[in-house]
Amino acid sequence: MNKNTIIGSILMAAIIIVWMTMNASNEEAKAKARAAQAEAQKAAAAQVAEAGKPSELVLPVNKPEEKEPPVLGAAPQNSGAAVVAADSAAVVDSANVAAADSVAAPAPAIVPRTVTVETDKFIMTLSNKGGKVQSVIVKALKDSAGNYPELIQDTTLGALDLKLGGADLSEALFAVDAPEWITVDADTSVQFTFADVNGNKVVRSYGFTKEGAAVRQVNKFVGFNPTAYELSWNGGMKETEVIPKGKSLGGASYFFSEVIYKNNNITERESFTDAMTLDEADYYWVGLRRKYVAMSVQFDSPVPAKVKAKHINVTAEGKSDPGTYSLTIADGVRADSVAFNFMVLPLQWDEIEAFGQDYEKIIVTGSKWFLGSSVWFVWICKWLLKLLKFFYSIIPNYAVAILLITIIVRAFTTPFTIKQMKATRGLAALKPQMDEINVKYRSDPQKKQAAMMELYSKNNVNPFSSCTGCLPMLFQMPIFMGLFFVLGRAIELRGMPAFLWITDLSKIDVVWSGISIPFIMPAGLAILPWIMVVTTYFQTKITMSGSAGMDPAQQKMMVWMMPAMMFVFSAVMPSGLVLYWIISNIWTIVQYKILNRNNVPANPSGKLNGKKVQDAKIVK
Repeated sequence: MNKNTIIGSILMAAIIIVWMTMNASNEEAKAKARAAQAEAQKAAAAQVAEAGKPSELVLPVNKPEEKEPPVLGAAPQNSGAAVVAADSAAVVDSANVAAADSVAAPAPAIVPRTVTVETDKFIMTLSNKGGKVQSVIVKALKDSAGNYPELIQDTTLGALDLKLGGADLSEALFAVDAPEWITVDADTSVQFTFADVNGNKVVRSYGFTKEGAAVRQVNKFVGFNPTAYELSWNGGMKETEVIPKGKSLGGASYFFSEVIYKNNNITERESFTDAMTLDEADYYWVGLRRKYVAMSVQFDSPVPAKVKAKHINVTAEGKSDPGTYSLTIADGVRADSVAFNFMVLPLQWDEIEAFGQDYEKIIVTGSKWFLGSSVWFVWICKWLLKLLKFFYSIIPNYAVAILLITIIVRAFTTPFTIKQMKATRGLAALKPQMDEINVKYRSDPQKKQAAMMELYSKNNVNPFSSCTGCLPMLFQMPIFMGLFFVLGRAIELRGMPAFLWITDLSKIDVVWSGISIPFIMPAGLAILPWIMVVTTYFQTKITMSGSAGMDPAQQKMMVWMMPAMMFVFSAVMPSGLVLYWIISNIWTIVQYKILNRNNVPANPSGKLNGKKVQDAKIVK
């Protein structure tokens, strides 16, 4: 045997060994694949068997495509041999077309799609992925460019995902046969249907009316009876207003982002920065709110739902959005369906009050623990807003309406102010004698008190009269606070011009965005806050000058501190609210000037109420 023959035999043996090894590996891989497939089929069968329970729903399992392991020596799929084989197979396939057509074709696969419904109030887009709400565009809040704002912060997450027991339907594709766009002229319903391998069905329908704020959402269960459900509103709620750029000291109170709900006849608004589980109670409705609009899930009757909320930070370049929230509402299933109203609510007082669900308390609420203010304070705000709208109906300018309502409120409170001023003036006239007594009897409190009482008695002055004069002032505070809230939150002022440079009473009156004051006027230079500073300075100075017994150093501090504080607040407040405070300051200045025009500062030999001041006898 020559050398070449030996080498050839060795090479042939090596090739045979490698070939046999590779085949063994292929067989082993095939065996593993068949075992994995058998396990998957077994698991699927077990799931189907488990789904036989009346409370369960089977969802499709998205598994990666399983491929047979490659066979050694097989031609690649893109090789010429494969092309020839495919061409040859095409002849056979064409011969079998007629036979294939005679067999019922499988149902077409459900593909993701949306249905958009337009009513007079809003435009809502529904997705068949989860059968949920993807987008809500409200028509009541058109911006200056004529565009309608989107209400869902993250439209990829949307709202009203449904979970039944352990079956999360948020990724399931529902069948729907509605057109892509529907304009509602009469009552309309859009229906989404999901069916599992056992024929159990979930039917999610959305009912629309032409002019209604409610979308009737019904979830019907066919073939099975779930015991619990969970609604998820993961997309949050978007602010409809333009948020001023940059940070400001008082800007956080200018925009609203709250979780709202009514339970046990109490309407509440919550804001937080982490997560929160709401109180265990019977809920009438639960939702989210921004400055001028809210959306809620409203139940047909109070339900003992478990409500959780989580804060979602919203960051955008150049903006300081306070963020929004995600909601989950969980409850038991008590029938073969779960139904509720999904409410889209621009916060116009008369319209939302008409629902009889206390939605008007989203705009303004009192404190449930403070003398029932959740009732009477809301009532005050309601009638102040009605008065504002009444004046607007006569003179269609809300700046004029603010002027008139301020004059009426201040005219109502003026008698109380006059009484307080007279009481303060009486004590001021006695101040020199009071100072003498304080010095002479500084070491004997009893004799000092006796001398003081004699001084008051001889001059017919009640030492508590100034406090009595202040007491009625407390009753006007709810009116002032009511105007503060109404003017800062009323949707009626949105986009309404006043005069000259004030083009929108619901926003800061920025006249030049090219210059700003960091943390004070981040949006640009405004004029009304500077007017506020001037009027507050003179208003504080003139009222402090009539304060008897106040230390001069304290008076000076207040004269400068109040204007500075009001400047910080007014720089981020709606211009309608700042305008109200300016008019109120001017009223106070004029009022004090008129009432004090004949007032002469008291001295030891002066007079009080037209009578000579009598010195008290010093008690030995």
